[in-house]
Amino acid sequence: MEFGVKSGSPEKQRSACIVVGVFEPRRLSTVAEQLDTISEGYISNLLRRGDLEGKAGQMLLLHHVPNVLSERVLLVGCGKERELNERQYKQIVAKTIQTLNETGSMEAVSFLTELHVKGRDSYWKVRQAVEAASESVYSFLQLKTKKGEPRRPLRKMVFNLPTRKDLPLGERAIVHAQAISKGVTVAKDVSNMPPNICNPLYLNQQAAELVESYPSLSLDTVGEAQMEELGMHTYLAVGRGSENESIMSVIHHKGGNADDAPVVLVGKGLTFDSGGISIKPGEAMDEMKYDMCGAASVLGVMHTVAELNLPLNIIGIIAGCENMPDANAYRPGDILTTMSGQTVEVLNTDAEGRLVLCDALTYVERFDPDCVIDIATLTGACVIALGKHATAVLSQHNPLAHEIINASEQSADKAWRLPLWDEYQDQIESPFADMSNLGGRPAGTITAACFLSRFTRKYNWAHLDIAGTAWVSGANKGATGRPVPMLTQFLMNKANVSIDE
Repeated sequence: MEFGVKSGSPEKQRSACIVVGVFEPRRLSTVAEQLDTISEGYISNLLRRGDLEGKAGQMLLLHHVPNVLSERVLLVGCGKERELNERQYKQIVAKTIQTLNETGSMEAVSFLTELHVKGRDSYWKVRQAVEAASESVYSFLQLKTKKGEPRRPLRKMVFNLPTRKDLPLGERAIVHAQAISKGVTVAKDVSNMPPNICNPLYLNQQAAELVESYPSLSLDTVGEAQMEELGMHTYLAVGRGSENESIMSVIHHKGGNADDAPVVLVGKGLTFDSGGISIKPGEAMDEMKYDMCGAASVLGVMHTVAELNLPLNIIGIIAGCENMPDANAYRPGDILTTMSGQTVEVLNTDAEGRLVLCDALTYVERFDPDCVIDIATLTGACVIALGKHATAVLSQHNPLAHEIINASEQSADKAWRLPLWDEYQDQIESPFADMSNLGGRPAGTITAACFLSRFTRKYNWAHLDIAGTAWVSGANKGATGRPVPMLTQFLMNKANVSIDE
């Protein structure tokens, strides 16, 4: 979809559709009032008849409104004006796009960006509108024989801004939002791909295709033979039961000076997690193809940073692996030696993500990083703690944690910090090895992070548990592409990207 910004009065807009807001109870927004005036009360008369109350998400499409140049006017219910918040604003935009797709309007001019959202400027409103629009039209149709696309889908959306001085902000917002949306789409597409197609080799191939598209990117591939030489025995153990080779893809974005320390993102890439010998219950096991959403988000972020050509050195690690049971699979009771030399007693082969990540986190020491963030669908306990709304953030480095939380608030990609106190470390002690790979049911998200923290002492590190936010279940199940927006905002902040450029 094409996006643009302009500044003009509603009565002068000549478009397939013009979009304006109506508040509860049947109160016209400023722009809607202007249209009502030139239409000689046509809109207010409809509201008095009860055609639209103004509740959030209500839609009323009008054709050939008197004296209005646009063919259609879409009245959008925005709820109570004083209660309009960020979440409601995004929902309204998404519902508007869906409605426009059904009306046959191939282009539209939206005045919803003139609504007042507390504490948010034109840049934020345009960027969120573009991201919400891209989200609302996303579909995964690659493997359907009948695509079922709209007959006349919306092709162009123009956002009207109050003054001409807001236009550079709006244009910058579109550039950023389209790059982020592209990254989100990449992450979704890879995550939604079935595990018989999306295996570690497929992830590596996707990384290779990305690198070919952008001159700032390069790729290193670490296969099982090299992992063996490096001593990545826990990573290798997890993949031993699978016929698919474990592959770690290392994507370099060189946007900074040669001697600038890189920001490293490490994504858990379990392309299917059966649980191994500690096999999972059958119900919803198909969703374990989403156990590589951390890796998918890294791939998406690398798309976005290359598209924006951020002036940073960034390394994206895709830790591809598959956890399957067979005669060669690792077992509960095994003791494994990590790349760091520390030993791990395996209590449960379904706590495998941390075994892959711990070796990947040791591997990245060679880059002398500015900071390292790992992203993983690591624990079901995270869903119990935070539900499906917030990504868990755990770190022993307060400044890094604060930067991530700040980025989550800016991007409206919600996150919440959990504690990582030393008291929790006792839960992963083992009588036979340096640690176990399971800390029991209490504080499962925290003890998993405690395990990872033992491999990150040489740099500043944060862990993002996206088990609750990476995908949705049910009839409309699918990947969300999170936390691509948050991580991109974090990197934009690191790069001091100005919205006024």
